[in-house]
Amino acid sequence: QVQLAESGGGLVQAGDSLRLSCAASGGTFSIYHMAWFRQAPGEEREFVAAMHWSGGATQYADSVKGRFSISRDNAKNTVYLQMNSLKPEDTAVYYCSARSAVYSMTRDYHGYDYWGQGTQVTVSS
Repeated sequence: QVQLAESGGGLVQAGDSLRLSCAASGGTFSIYHMAWFRQAPGEEREFVAAMHWSGGATQYADSVKGRFSISRDNAKNTVYLQMNSLKPEDTAVYYCSARSAVYSMTRDYHGYDYWGQGTQVTVSS
C-alpha cells in the first residue's frame, strides 16, 4: 500500500512558476509509474503528465507540453511537477498518482491505484 502526499501548491500570477512535490511512503516507489492529474471545479479529472517507473519515458497533455516538466527521484521516493508560464486555465486541484509497473503507462485516471489528497493551484490573471 502506497501513501502519496502532495505539496507545493499556492496562489500565483499568470506567467509565474511553481514546483509541486509528491512524497511516497509505504511501498517500493521505484516499481510504480507516476502521474499528475488535475481537476477544476465542475470538470472531470484531467491527465497532466506521467513518468515511467525507470524515468526513461514521459507523457504530457498537449495543454501543458513545453511548459510543465515531470521528474522523479527514486532515492527520495518523490515525484515533481515543474510548472512554468502558468495560465489561469491551469487553476485546479493537482493530484499525484501511482500505477504498478506491471502494466504500461496510461493517461486514463481509472488505471491508477493510489492517489494523494491533492494540492490547490490557483493562477490569477
